[in-house]
Amino acid sequence: MSTDKEKLSILSEMIAFAKTDQVMQDAEYNFLIGVASHLGIGKEEFDSLFEKKIEKIVLKSQADRILQFHRLVLLMNVDRIQSMAETNTLHNIGLKMGLPPSAIDQVLIVMHKYPDKIVPPRVLLDIFNAYNN
Repeated sequence: MSTDKEKLSILSEMIAFAKTDQVMQDAEYNFLIGVASHLGIGKEEFDSLFEKKIEKIVLKSQADRILQFHRLVLLMNVDRIQSMAETNTLHNIGLKMGLPPSAIDQVLIVMHKYPDKIVPPRVLLDIFNAYNN
């Protein structure tokens, strides 16, 4: 992971996604705090992202975009509530990232085969690798 700007952009995108269904559950907030911590962003700076606008930075590497997509899949399922709006938004985010549409669709189908809809990283990578070859 690169710059603080990229990290804040990632978190800002995730916060916006968590707000898709108009309600942020405690589980979603706690997940986001964990991601922020992993990225080296403190709670105060993280909380400020709910109020301020952050420049959207497109992740350059395919691996970073797949990782962000995986985070969003996990975020969508952390509260165990999945709406059609969230699924559609996630699909559109994946398309805007330049990820293969068929791979996105397959991940959204395959996730239902796993406990708590948590797609193992290896499975997710295998799906994207199949569509990149």
